[in-house]
Amino acid sequence: MARHHEIGRKGEELAQAYLRRKGWTILETNWRYQRAEVDIIAKDGPVLVFVEVKTRSSAAFGQPEEFITPYKEQLLTDAAHAYMEHIGHEWEIRFDFVSILLHPDGRYRLRHFPDAFFPGLEG
Repeated sequence: MARHHEIGRKGEELAQAYLRRKGWTILETNWRYQRAEVDIIAKDGPVLVFVEVKTRSSAAFGQPEEFITPYKEQLLTDAAHAYMEHIGHEWEIRFDFVSILLHPDGRYRLRHFPDAFFPGLEG
């Protein structure tokens, strides 16, 4: 497996563990719809949350969360609509980002951005 895939997989595992510690229920991981993939779909109480995880081994070119583009937000929005239709969900949803910076010694910095964006609203 390529190193960047290993870094991404490790970040997603750390994000899932973090969300579980917060009491969330993980419903899906790496859920695909057309060209989109949602890293984590979870429940935070009654709220259905679509989580994008960005992991980097260095901040030399910017923080992980800076790599989430408007195009990626649109893909996540499209996938969220498809997932809600798939399960018949008509209640509150949210889009969160989890940013993880892995250090060579095994330590990491995780930052969680609830309500990271709102579909249809330009930032």
